[in-house]
Parts: sequence; structure tokens; C-alpha cells
Amino acid sequence: MYDIKKEAAALTAELTLSEKVGQMLHKAAAVPRLDIPAYNWWNEALHGVARSGTATMFPQAIGLAAMWDEEFLYEVASAISTEARAKYHAFVEEGDRDIYKGLTFWSPNINIFRDPRWGRGHETYGEDPYLTARLGVAFIRGLQGPDRNGLKVAACAKHFAVHSGPESLRHEFNAECDMYDLWNTYLPAFEAAVREGRVEAVMGAYNRTLGEPCCGSKLLLRDILRGKWGFDGHVVSDCWAVKDFHEHHKVTRTPRESVALAVENGCDVNCGNLFGHCEGAVEDGMLTEAQIDTAVTRLFTARMRLGLLGAPENEEYVSTPFEAVDSCPHRELNLEAARRGLCLLKNNGILPLQRQAVTTLGVIGPNADSRRALQGNYEGRASAHITPLTGFRRLIEPLGARVLFAEGAHLYKESVSGLSEKGDRLAEARAVTKRSDVVVLCLGLDADIEGEENDVSSFSVGGDKPGLELPDSQRALMREVLAAAGEKPVILVLLSGSALTLDGLEGKFAAIIQAFYPGACGGKAIADAVFGRYSPEGKLPVTFYKSTADLPDFCDYGMANRTYRYFKGEVLFPFGFGLGYSSFELSGLDADEHKCVVTVKNTGEMKAAEKLQIYVETPGQREIHALAGFARVALSPGESREVTVTLAANAFARYNEHGDPVVVRGEHTLHAGFCRPDAQSVRLYGQAPLKAAITL
Repeated sequence: MYDIKKEAAALTAELTLSEKVGQMLHKAAAVPRLDIPAYNWWNEALHGVARSGTATMFPQAIGLAAMWDEEFLYEVASAISTEARAKYHAFVEEGDRDIYKGLTFWSPNINIFRDPRWGRGHETYGEDPYLTARLGVAFIRGLQGPDRNGLKVAACAKHFAVHSGPESLRHEFNAECDMYDLWNTYLPAFEAAVREGRVEAVMGAYNRTLGEPCCGSKLLLRDILRGKWGFDGHVVSDCWAVKDFHEHHKVTRTPRESVALAVENGCDVNCGNLFGHCEGAVEDGMLTEAQIDTAVTRLFTARMRLGLLGAPENEEYVSTPFEAVDSCPHRELNLEAARRGLCLLKNNGILPLQRQAVTTLGVIGPNADSRRALQGNYEGRASAHITPLTGFRRLIEPLGARVLFAEGAHLYKESVSGLSEKGDRLAEARAVTKRSDVVVLCLGLDADIEGEENDVSSFSVGGDKPGLELPDSQRALMREVLAAAGEKPVILVLLSGSALTLDGLEGKFAAIIQAFYPGACGGKAIADAVFGRYSPEGKLPVTFYKSTADLPDFCDYGMANRTYRYFKGEVLFPFGFGLGYSSFELSGLDADEHKCVVTVKNTGEMKAAEKLQIYVETPGQREIHALAGFARVALSPGESREVTVTLAANAFARYNEHGDPVVVRGEHTLHAGFCRPDAQSVRLYGQAPLKAAITL
């Protein structure tokens, strides 16, 4: 029997110290005398194979989270890994082993989206630890396949841990939180990724956590990750993060001290080149060659698990044809993902529109015909894009209707044309509004102004949002269109990766759709939803607050008054909220500490799907209530089904300061419904969840 770890150790032993160190950089050198080819560890697959040409571009991660669907996310990830294999083997055949061409993908991002200002929040699965854990495990399994020692591709859970901005401070920032929030908010998704998903890699964060730089943290990497959780994969630093140890965090004085701190605590491969100092660190006695051997053996183990370096190959993976990339089945899957993640947040009855009743449709806004707003960051190149404007034109113009378009405003600048006066597209927007029966106003953000530290514009602060308001250019456009519309209905479509506010004008819109960054087919999904070709079913994976004034300071990593679990005020749109075109009712709730059984019936007139959500309220705890289970239920009109939801293993427990779950004794209240059990969610959705008492 082929023992991968034994073979990896044997191969490591044949290398010189210099050759071993060369394997610890993300751009690993070839060792021709041992038939070890060059390998670049850096690749990305957040929502499709990124940065290496054409690939299917699925909705951004936050949009995939809005599906609230583990099984479907697994299918999406499986399609991504199929395209990854297809591209990898074609590249190797052509002799291309460059960056973004390998089989080790630094995805998913399972950080908690604790603050809506964070620019990278749209890379995550939202603000809830349980939802993030379930979706993270599904995505990892879809990427890696079922065999731990025969990986389809290698996934990487990032950024470990306690990391969510500010972007401008990430190289020097120390994230402080108490042990309760560490174990009950920031770590559960990573624990699930390791113990359930058996993720091959974990990436450390840039910042310090509780005083230690994450990529060299004894607490995080040695004590928790490898010690408590038994992680047996490899750890990679974030890019050039190790040099921050001495340049910004000031916990070491020299590059050699920095690499020694990282390696001795279990960081195996450096995104960057600082690990080139490892040889010198061994010479100085800061590291031993045995520690280098341990790291390189882990890296060779990973490559052998992928069927590389002479290890047994999975013929199914190796024979994946290049034609699998951007295939018709994957495009159809992409469209379905966009549909399932679209969130209908308001509908005064105007939706769905009847196609025959609309003679002229006005489509207005800087995101109406923006490819950038479809994708989010860490993207590849879709072979075709369907913007909202394109989607509406394809849908209704063949039926004799007219679509009028006006950009209306720049995404964030005062004017669209450089020599024009401020608001140079507002007149056109008013003209289109006055000549349309219905207006679809497409506003929001894109990944050029909402993203990483280097995604800087005059609107963002190092990639983060300064607040929750739309850029001034769009706020002006919103007011102008609403004023010009008079009694005409205006449907607002927001394409963004995070929560926004609407200046108190949400009541003026006939309907509001949050599309997030819906992928290359997103415009078709939006148009199809507006005209009733399917019923929206997405649920918000984040809270839409009314103002950042209601929140703690951005740099405060305590969870008090953050996210739906702890926030006590009224919000604009709640976590877990989303409407559809049909109606559902619940009955026959039967629950215990392990599962919840309830009958769901579609009482409407349209085939539709709803997301059954289970929350547990535990008196005396910090949380108001917490998600403990969810399930997608698709039914035809009049159809009913008994649905069983397995509850979270720790639904009635809390982690103590040592990271051990402890059951909370007493009476808990379980809520089963299509929204959260708070008063505002019930009012907006129009139906209260059922509830049951669980005594432990």
C-alpha cells in the first residue's frame, strides 16, 4: 500500500538544505535530479477558477451564501474543481507552471463578516458562524472530492484567524477579543473546515491576534490548529505577511527571526520570498533542519495527495477534458446559482411584472450594464456576460416592448465624462424615467471600490467602505429618478457585496432586490425574477443596518452589538430575510435536542422554494438567538412535505475558554420558520415562526 506521508518524508530526505528551502516558497523551484518539477502554490477559486483565463464565473461568495443551500454549493464547488483539473492538465501539457496554474487553491474565505464596512466581506459567507461553517465544509468537499489522500484539488481555509479589517491597518493591527468571542464566533467555521471538511491547507492572516502575528502564532497554529484539532495538512502565510513580523508588528527584529517564528509554529509555505532566509536561520541556530524537514514533508504530502510527484493518480481527474471549462452544464449551474441567491427585500405587489403590460421599461444606473458589478473580486474571465440591461433586452424586446437605458451617474465620481459638470448623466436619467412605464434602477458598488487594501478609489478607505451610504453620485441619481417617476413604480436592484442604506427612501420604491455580485449570468437571473419566470428564494447572510452609528468602532473585535446574534436595535433588513412570489405555511412542529421535524406547505399559486430556518434562544446567554439548522424546501402549489432538519451539534452549548463545548442546562426555545423570530423579521415577512421548548 502506498504510504503518502512515508514517501513524502523519504523524498524530503534526498534534498539538500538549500533545495528544501526552495520548496517552502510559493514559487517552489524544480529539482531536476529528483524529477521534481517547479510548482507554484498560489491559485484562487473563490467563485470560479481565477486569474488564468476563461472559466465559469459563479456569483461572488456572499451571493453563494445567500442561497442558504449546502448541497447546491457543493455542486458549484465540484464544477469549479472540474474546471481547475481541466485547466491544470492543459497548462502542464503546454509546459506552463506559472502562478495561478496549480492545483492548490486558496479558497474559501471563512472569516466572519462582523462589520459591514469591511471591504473583503463579500469574499465570505456572511456574519453567522454556523452558516459559514456549513457552507465552508460544503465548498471544501466540492473542491477536494471524497478521498483525503486522492484530492481533486486542495482547498485552503483562510484567513486564520480573527480577521475582518480594517484593510488599511491589516499589516500592523492587533485583533483583541475575549475567549468567549474567539471560540464562539471566530473559530467554529475553521474547526468545522478542519475536522469535518478535512481541508488540506489553512492560511494565516496578516494581523496579530491577541498579540501574536497569525502566521507565527503559537496559540492559533500550534496549540489550536495542530494540537487541539489535529490538523495534518499544510499552513501557508498570507502574501508577504511574514515580513510584517519585523517591519510592522515589531515582534521580531530581522528576517531570520521572522521566518524562524513562523516555521517553528507550523507555517510551511511562504506566499512571498522571505522563507529564503530559512537556510540562514538554520545556520544561526534559530531553526533546525528537522523543522525544515517537517514543513517540506507536509508540502510533498500535499502534492502527492494530488497525484503529483509520482504518487498514484486518479484517472477520472487526470482525464478531465479541457472542454469541461465554461461548458453548457456549468453555465446552466451558474444561472441557477444566481437565481437561488437573489434576495427580494421588498415587494408592494408590483412583482412579478406582466410582460404584456410593459410597453417601455427604463433601465437606469451605473450597475445596469457593468460587467465588473457581476463578478466581485478574485475573478476569472467569463466567456460572456449578461448584465441586467442585456437580460431585460433579451427577455422583453422580442415581444415588442422597448428598453430605454441611461447610465445616470458614475459609480462614485461626480461626472461620467471628464470635462463635464457634476451630475452630467442625470438629465438623461430623468428623460428615460418620464418615458417609461416602469423603471429598474441598478445601483450599488463593485470590487474596484469594495475589496482588498490595494483596491483604492476616492470612495473607499483602503478597500473598506467609509459608511453604509451609496456614493454621493448614486444618492443624487436615486433622488432624481424617484422625483421624476412620480407615481410610476421604481424597482431598485442593488448589486453590491455588502449592506447599504438608502437614505430613508426605501419606502419610495415599489420593490427592492439585493443581487449581491451575481456572476456572469446575473443579469438574466435579475430580469427573469422581475418578470416572474421563477420565484426569488435568497435569504440575507448579513444584517442590513440603518447606520454605522449603531455599531461599535470598526477596530473593536468584541461581538457585543454586532450581527443579528447580538444587535439589539432595529435594522433596515434583517439577517435571514427574503421574500418570494408564493406563500408557505408551517405545521406540526416536533423537536428535540438533535432534530426538528415540521410540515411545510406551499399555499400559493407558484412553484417556489423556501428556506426553513431553525434558531435557538437560550436565556441567560450573550446571544439573543442563534441559527442552529436550515434547509431548502422546494414545493409545487398545494404540495406539502414533512421536513427533518438535523440541528447543530452545539445548538444548546457554548464553548468555554478552553475551546470545549459545554451544554447549557435549562429551558431553551427553538424557533422554526422562514425568517428570524424577532418582531421586525416577523413583520416584514408576515408570518411568525413556530416554537417549541427544549429542556436539558
